[in-house]
Amino acid sequence: MPYEIKKVFASLPQVERGVSKIIGGDPKGNNFLYTNGKCVILRNIDDHSRFVNCVRFSPDGNRFATASADGQIYIYDGKTGEKVCALGGGKAHDGGIYAISWSPDSTHLLSASGDKTSKIWDVNVNSVVNTFTMGSNVLDQQLGCLWQKDHLLSISLSGYINYLDKNNPSKPLRVIKGHSKSIQCLTVHKNGGKSYIYSGSHDGHINYWDSETGENDSFAGKGHTNQVSRMTVDESGQLVSCSMDDTVRYTNLTLRDYSGQGVVKLDVQPKCVAVGPGGYAVVVCIGQIVLLKDQKKCFSIDNPGYEPEVVAVHPSGDMVAVGGADGNVRLYSILGTTLKDEGKLLEAKGPVTDVAYSHDGAFLAVCDASKVVTVFSVADGYSENNLFYGHHAKIVCLAWSPDNEHFASGGMDMMVYVWTLSDPETRVKIQDAHRLHHVSSLAWLDEHTLVTTSHDASVKEWTIAY
Repeated sequence: MPYEIKKVFASLPQVERGVSKIIGGDPKGNNFLYTNGKCVILRNIDDHSRFVNCVRFSPDGNRFATASADGQIYIYDGKTGEKVCALGGGKAHDGGIYAISWSPDSTHLLSASGDKTSKIWDVNVNSVVNTFTMGSNVLDQQLGCLWQKDHLLSISLSGYINYLDKNNPSKPLRVIKGHSKSIQCLTVHKNGGKSYIYSGSHDGHINYWDSETGENDSFAGKGHTNQVSRMTVDESGQLVSCSMDDTVRYTNLTLRDYSGQGVVKLDVQPKCVAVGPGGYAVVVCIGQIVLLKDQKKCFSIDNPGYEPEVVAVHPSGDMVAVGGADGNVRLYSILGTTLKDEGKLLEAKGPVTDVAYSHDGAFLAVCDASKVVTVFSVADGYSENNLFYGHHAKIVCLAWSPDNEHFASGGMDMMVYVWTLSDPETRVKIQDAHRLHHVSSLAWLDEHTLVTTSHDASVKEWTIAY
């Protein structure tokens, strides 16, 4: 029987007594292709009226289930293809069904729907056992599910993974709230004796992680509405973040709750923010440098004559280093509520991509698009201390170790280097730190633990041995 299938929209290999079975449904929900072990059978099944999103054989191979955008789930005989029943007698869900998963004993089925619910079905008696209502927001739509031994999981449109509780359908056992978009920045902070990692992504989402257990959650309330470009923690324990929504936010890290009180609206889009003692923060924006004092704008340099890209504040709080797209770093002193240009240029080897002071304030590290890290000695009038080569592509981020003797750099080459200040040839190289995308940000938890993020939406911890 000649047959050509151009698109398979739902399929699953299944082995029954050593015989391979594959089933697939076409976009109209009519034709199903499967095997009975000896020949290929094309059976016209016209029960569904819309897209067939998922088809799954039961683990024992005796039945298969189909789920569609029409909100219906049908059960068929796995050998003959004859329809057994429609779950619920009609519509199984009030919205489209995007995923189904069988229980290990082939008696129950888990379904996930755009109506923001997941359901457990007793297939033998055709009845609902549990209904899990995940919320009322559009992001609570359920797009995926998995029945893995004793664990029931569903995936929301928000990207959250829900561990479902059969004994309490109204509340998941656990919700994993990682990132579903590229991570742009991170910072670390100790709170209540624990070290936490804070990561911000392209969609404005900020997540916090327990560095020891990996447990994580997001802030309550409505926060940034666009990409989070840079984050840091000020002396009062507030997370200071800047975003492409043209705001700088101050968020209490004890409450972890967004509020309308700690928002500074800027005239133009910010790129980077750095904080210093005394309630100061410096923000570099497109064509502008802004000084904040106690969460209020107090001074700005408009059209500085170059394009500022990144900024760092000296630990003493008296000096600011601004890296520019022209390959220079300029120094500004903080005088009350103003910034004074010191008229000093520090030359990098290319457009500056990040700057960072060591924790003791003795050195300033500058990385650039020409793959070089230049370290300047502050005590010697910002004279060049050393050059560090090794990256094969543009370096995008820097972070000093708490020991002030080592610093890390991450690049577009997906590599991380940990450098030794006193000897550029002594280094730790982490190749393919993030295989799919470049390293976007770095931070140290302690002298031997480095955290990295990437546009692959992952956060990694590394143990560094010198």
